[in-house]
Parts: sequence; C-alpha cells; structure tokens
Amino acid sequence: MFTGIIEEIGKVKSIRRGTKSVTLEIEASKVLDGTLVGDSIATNGVCLTVTRLQGNTASFDVMPETVRRTSLSALKPGSMVNLERALTLQTRLGGHIVSGHVDGTGVVARMEKDDNALWLHIETSPQIMRYIIEKGSITIQGVSLTVAEVAANGFAVSLIPHTQNATTLHEARVGDVVNLENDVIAKYVERLMPQGSKAPSSPLPSVEEKIDLYRNFLLA
Repeated sequence: MFTGIIEEIGKVKSIRRGTKSVTLEIEASKVLDGTLVGDSIATNGVCLTVTRLQGNTASFDVMPETVRRTSLSALKPGSMVNLERALTLQTRLGGHIVSGHVDGTGVVARMEKDDNALWLHIETSPQIMRYIIEKGSITIQGVSLTVAEVAANGFAVSLIPHTQNATTLHEARVGDVVNLENDVIAKYVERLMPQGSKAPSSPLPSVEEKIDLYRNFLLA
C-alpha cells in the first residue's frame, strides 16, 4: 500500500522490451535506502517489485497485463518517474490509501495556470469516471490529488507549487497519457452494496447515488 505522496523523482536508465513485457532499470537514491529485492516501489503509480539492486539502480519486471493497463510502455531512457516506497505502520498517511494497482489511463486534455496553481484537465473512460466525485481522491501518475471539477468525460485537479516541483506533473503536456487509480474505498463500497451487482457498462451513478453509497458505507 502507498499514500500517493511522492518521495523522489527517479530516472529511467534503461528499458528492455520483450514480446509483451518490459524490464525497467531506474536510477534513484532516497527510495533505495533500506530497500531489498522483493520490496515494492510505486513507479508513476504502478506497484512494481524490485528484482535487482546495483548501486543506485533498481530493476523491475513489468508483466504484459501491467503494460496493457498503464503508460509504462511509453517510457524511454531518460524519462523521469514518480517514486514512492510502500508505507509502514509508522508512515504518516498524508495522501489517501493507494494500492498501486492502476485502473486505467487518461489523457491530458488541457493545462492552465491559475496564479500559483496549475490546473490539469484529464479525459478518461466511463469506467474510471464511475468512481470520481468532486472533492474526492484520485491518483495521477502515483500522486494523491483532490478532484476539483467533474465533467461528463473527464475531471480536473489543481496542483499547488509544492506538488508541481516534487513530482513530474509539471512536465505534463497536452496529449500525454497518465496512469489513474480510483479511490479503492469507492470500489469496495460499490461491490459490497446491492448496486454493486450492476455491470461496469451500466449508466454512471448520479452524484446523489454516489453520496448515498458513501453514507451507507460509513453508517454500516
């Protein structure tokens, strides 16, 4: 589990592509302190297992399912990535509960400055939008963020200067594909409630229906 609070920006040293899989070598420093082979590190929001350590470089094997679901296949040598070690019982939960299991991707549709803030407008699929509510939590490229606006085919977040500087999101460009992870609590609530039996292709729940789901979950 992770919090979505990025610890370090790492750099892709090399990428080896198989028929459907990928092996990444990433240079880092802070997140490798105390890290052992077998440990988990969220890389652009994707929970990856360390398979080899050598100096300031960690290797990760990315299986075909992960390649299909995420934007990791678009990485190349020199790409910068957001990194976070798995949380411990002593870790402050400054973001929200993040599993590192990416639900899908979105596309940066628009960017705009708002005084000291940077707005990112993301377009994505109905399957992702199903669990997004205004002022709820969303993970973009491994970064825990608050949803500021919701539209029919996407949503927007506003980044404070610290988030811009401490993550790779300030380097985003219109058209970039980004990894998205929905709030895991929302998914479990829907699954456990009678409404959870609906197929993913069913109409998106209204704001009122989403609020009722959370209220029933909290009162259960």
